[in-house]
Amino acid sequence: MIVARLAWKSLLGRRLTASLTITAIAISVMLLLAVERVRTGARQSFADTISGTDLVVGARSGSLQLLLYSVFRIGNATNNMSWKSFEELAAEPDVAWSVPLSLGDSHRGFRVLGTTDAYFTHYRYRGGKPLAFSAGRPFSDLFEAVVGADVAAALGYKMGDGIVVAHGTGSVTFVEHGDKPFRVSGVLARTGTPVDRTVHVSLEAIEAIHADWRSGAPVPGQGLSAAEVRKMDLKPREITAALVGLKSKLAIFRMQRAINDYADEPLSAIIPGAALQELWALVGTAEAALSAISLMVVATALIGMMTTILTTLNERRREMAILRSVGASPATILALLAAEGGVLTLAGVTAGTGLLYAALAVLRPALDRLYGLEIGLAAPSLKEIATLAAIVVAGLAASLLPAWRAYRMSVADGMMVRS
Repeated sequence: MIVARLAWKSLLGRRLTASLTITAIAISVMLLLAVERVRTGARQSFADTISGTDLVVGARSGSLQLLLYSVFRIGNATNNMSWKSFEELAAEPDVAWSVPLSLGDSHRGFRVLGTTDAYFTHYRYRGGKPLAFSAGRPFSDLFEAVVGADVAAALGYKMGDGIVVAHGTGSVTFVEHGDKPFRVSGVLARTGTPVDRTVHVSLEAIEAIHADWRSGAPVPGQGLSAAEVRKMDLKPREITAALVGLKSKLAIFRMQRAINDYADEPLSAIIPGAALQELWALVGTAEAALSAISLMVVATALIGMMTTILTTLNERRREMAILRSVGASPATILALLAAEGGVLTLAGVTAGTGLLYAALAVLRPALDRLYGLEIGLAAPSLKEIATLAAIVVAGLAASLLPAWRAYRMSVADGMMVRS
């Protein structure tokens, strides 16, 4: 108790230096914890993008590629699956519901997704939340579209506004389906998923805008008006992928094997959660690098603290000598310097944790709105507590070098220092 009291009074006497040291440690600790929270939040946000879907089915490709283009709208499919195969899949006894997806077009940099009403009924995110409309309703007419929250916010769309779909997925395109414009029938509530950045139309609409196209380009002299395509048979010939929900989780692997062995065309069926694990394996190196950088920042702050104590130690030799002269043992001097390092580190860790929670309380809504990152305000996890404890121990260890030097100072050496 005496050592702790001495350490506290000593730090109060050097409050400016102590405050700067605590601030450096606090900022480094906040950075370390923030990287871990963002990493965990990013993983959770990716996992929450799709919920309740047992299988994602598409043309034969890598599982990660299929997941990225069908769920996250990243990249493009190498091939499509036929509508006949989708109908046979949907008719399987184990299948409870199925949602077709057709990708390949865009609108001012946002992906256009062709689907059916089942999409709005069965798509789930963040642990089973259904899609909701902030305005309007699902599409019912051939040339109606439902836009995500980010599309509506970025482009200022509201009910009844016109939309012209462009061919291809680039942010800039010179080939548009301008003769068949769409009208906004609904705006989806924000989800924090790629749904927010998607324009949704019907599968029949995708067929309609490409009725007079061949091989990715309009057929010269054979343009069809919007009124003319309404009279045509717009049954899809092929789709990009499908989301499948099964009646029993026990049937997942059986259905996956049956789809992968489908004889009529090469198909792939993936389990979203398993495919996400492949993604984490790929980005694990980057996550480890970020964590290593954060640890280096903490180590730098602790080295700075040790340097500060060492720098001031020569100025405090008379203080050490006076303490020795009034009965303090060399062990007490060592404990005093170690206690100062421990108090500084503990204060920095506490302040850094408080700064993190204060920053999260302010920034969470913006992170969710802008980046779809849901970072919770939960109490520190066991891993975080262990990390913070390790930092405090490291702070104590870093203070041992100046403490050892003070331990070796003699009373005579301290008295010889001139003021």
